[in-house]
Amino acid sequence: MGGGENLVVREDIGAVCHLSLNRPHNGNSLSLATIDELTRHLMDLRQEPSVAVIVLAGVGKRIFCAGHDLTEFDGETDPEFFKTVSARCSAMMQAMRDQPQIVIASVEGVASAAGCQLVASADLAIASSEARFATPGVNIGLWCLTPMVALSRAVMPKHAMQMLTTGRLYDAQFALRIGLVNNVVEPERLTEAVDALAAEIASKSTYTLALGKQAFYRQLQMPVSDAYEYSGELVVRNMAHADAREGVGAFVEKRKPVWVGRK
Repeated sequence: MGGGENLVVREDIGAVCHLSLNRPHNGNSLSLATIDELTRHLMDLRQEPSVAVIVLAGVGKRIFCAGHDLTEFDGETDPEFFKTVSARCSAMMQAMRDQPQIVIASVEGVASAAGCQLVASADLAIASSEARFATPGVNIGLWCLTPMVALSRAVMPKHAMQMLTTGRLYDAQFALRIGLVNNVVEPERLTEAVDALAAEIASKSTYTLALGKQAFYRQLQMPVSDAYEYSGELVVRNMAHADAREGVGAFVEKRKPVWVGRK
């Protein structure tokens, strides 16, 4: 990785794309320019069918992401500015969910406010045992309103409310217990654990991953009967794809499948 001028650094390793917030001296905070740059990367990646997984991390070991860059807010009184920041950040968070790739948050250090929102918005998350999580806006008179949206959909409501009302830093085991992260590993094993999960997922058909991710989030919003009907319709589309035929054939013939993918 390189390029200190880049607010978000991209590195591709096979079918896995690593995106790293690159403002370590500012807590990897989400300035408006950083939000826009991360969004551009996500939009570009939608046109790259060979990429199956996106790993989102922060440069440096101390802070994954401290949230919004409050230096941009200090002294600002124009409501349009706050509306712009909120709208662009919310669009970027939703873009993560709309990506055809699976997004894994690799959390080292503190993930607070919009940084915690990034973790909640990712499809999967692995944290260092030294990671900490918070929605601390309430401590400075600001309810973490947009982080609340992602957090309250990733964990049970009472746990989200606990984080939002206390503004306290919670440890990685708490995040694991409430379902904010999938796994907690020792700091020296974080890269290994994330790479292993990314490689496992990246070995699948990119077409199937994209179809499945979209279906997963859509059906969550539906009544059960509608979800079954929707899923049944997708079965037909999925089975008609070349990768489904290849996968079934490879299983029967006891060989490794060769995917066409998302083309």
